Formats: sequence, structure tokens, C-alpha cells
Amino acid sequence: MKQKNPSPRNRTITTSQAENKEFLQRCLHKNSLPENKDGFLNKVICGDFFETAPFLPENFADLIIADPPYNMHKSFNGKVFSPLSIEQYADYTRKWLTLAKKILKKDGSIYVCCDWKSSLIIGNVLSEFFTLRNRITWQREKGRGAKANWKNSSEDIYFATAGNDYKFNLQAVKQRRKVLAPYKENGNPKDWQSDGKLKFRDTCPGNFWDDITVPFWSMPENTAHPTQKPEKLFAKLILASSDPGDVVFDPFAGSGTACVTAKKLNRFYSGVEIDPEYCIWNEKRLENASKNPEIQGFYDGVFWERNSVPYQSAKGK
Repeated sequence: MKQKNPSPRNRTITTSQAENKEFLQRCLHKNSLPENKDGFLNKVICGDFFETAPFLPENFADLIIADPPYNMHKSFNGKVFSPLSIEQYADYTRKWLTLAKKILKKDGSIYVCCDWKSSLIIGNVLSEFFTLRNRITWQREKGRGAKANWKNSSEDIYFATAGNDYKFNLQAVKQRRKVLAPYKENGNPKDWQSDGKLKFRDTCPGNFWDDITVPFWSMPENTAHPTQKPEKLFAKLILASSDPGDVVFDPFAGSGTACVTAKKLNRFYSGVEIDPEYCIWNEKRLENASKNPEIQGFYDGVFWERNSVPYQSAKGK
């Protein structure tokens, strides 16, 4: 059967054999890890986090964003993660959090991704190591339906800190919403602004996010990774809980969203990924980020509502 050519609009990231070799050479490997802290900056480590973590510097990261395997049956490029018992998954979580805590600075923050089921375990275990601050729920606008259950259309992210002294940059994560009822007081806008083309309000972010678009085939950040997180999602975490020049670390780097988004937002990045092909995608996306630092849904320093297109985007300037 003749294979169909991909659509011209399909921007899913692919690499050549020559690129694969070059990109893997850019990564760090367990047998060639640097001896000083600076050697880990802006590097992806191709290896198992549990094996490489003891070699990472202590108090290294200002921010950790972790997207560990959820406690469900999932295949990652042929490597299958099968569900564990509640006790086993809790032990697994304790194991990697013990390593992560040594890497995080005393005034650092950590975000951990999970689904509704693993959230019950991760929230409890995370509180053993850090101070829980909040649980973010973000809406996935796509996914398979279920015949005998409610469709899973959301995921959680726990926000915790190493202590009471931590960063939270509120002004950096405002969301721009269209004003539907532009009330006025004494002839002047009441709690909204207008630039002549749009009436809007920049609102404080809540812990339910309905403005996230999951990467799909026509988006330049899209890869074939089965659980890829959107850059816009991680951009909010990075802007809120770090400053330019800080270090963002990801112990389960996957296709590279945390590292790539950190680079686009002028942070140092470091990540560990066990699968060589996913490491290649990390490096390809990092290379692309040097050419195009745009983050979908984030323009002019604010986050726009999902499926809303600003009248001026980076492409139109």
C-alpha cells in the first residue's frame, strides 16, 4: 500500500540520520559528565535520572519541572511503563524526589505533572519533601472519549517550594482576556483597557487553566512523543517561578519542552532523558529555538486565551 505524503502544513519535527548523530554528540552521557557546575548548563544528559543524579551538583537548580511517568500503561518509544501498586508508585516517587531535592536550591520551586489518579499519590509524597503551595489543573482540549466513564480532559500540576523564601513573579504571568461587558465609570473604562482595536483586561492567573493548546501536527513544536507538554504550559511555570539567568532543571526531559521553553525565556536549562531518540528531539527543538523564540499563545508579555489570535503577532511584525 502506497504511503501518503504528509500534508505541507504538517510541521511535526523530524531529523535525518546525519542530524541524529550530531545531536547525540551534543548531549552529555554518564561516562563523560563534567566535573563542575557550569558544565551542566544548557546541556541535555542522555541517561537514566536515577543513575546520573548522584553526579549532578547540589543546590544547582532554581526551578525543577518534572513530568514523570504517570502510573498507567504507556509505551515510550517501545519502552513500556506499566501501572504499579499505590505503595510501589509512592516509593518510586520518593526515590526520584529524594534525588531532586538535593539538586534544588533552598529558595527554589518545583512543579510536578500528574493525571487525576497519580495526583492522589504524588500530592501526598511531595508534601513529605517540600511545602505544597497549590495544585494547578489545566484543560486538555483533545483526547479520546470513553464509553463507560467521563473523558479525561484535564491534568494536574503540583506547585511546591523548598521553603518559605521563594520567587513568584505575578506580573509576568498575567492572562489577557477579551472584555465582554466594557463598563464605564464617569465615562472612563472600569477595570479594562483599550488600544483602539481590542477591549481587554489583564487578569491575575488562577489555578485552573483553560487557555492551553496541546501540540498537534501543524504546530512547529510538535513531535511524535506520546505525552508532550505544550511550551505555553511550561512558560507560565518558568516565568512565575524563576528569573532570567536562573537554572531550570527537568529530570524527565521527554521531547524537551522544559529545556526549550527555558531557553526561549533566557534561562539556563539542564535536563535528563533516558531515550536517545527523545534526546535528539530535544536538541533539534533547541536548535529551532535559536532561530525562532516565539511561544504559541504568548505575545507582548501576556498569555492570550486559547484560539484567540492577537491582532499583532510575532509573525505579523
